[in-house]
Amino acid sequence: MQLSCRLVATICVGGLMLAACKPSEPPPDLIKTQRETLNNAKSVGGQLENQAEEQKNAVENAEK
Repeated sequence: MQLSCRLVATICVGGLMLAACKPSEPPPDLIKTQRETLNNAKSVGGQLENQAEEQKNAVENAEK
């Protein structure tokens, strides 16, 4: 008899604990953040390469 009462009490307490929990926010998307950072770095790298090419052309034209 005591075992069944303890079991029922445990189930009730467990149910109440689960009912009291609110859903947590989803974890941040780390891969998306890393992908955006990588794309940003590639964009900046492309801009630097373009500027270097323009400077090289300017120097070559000035030498002529």
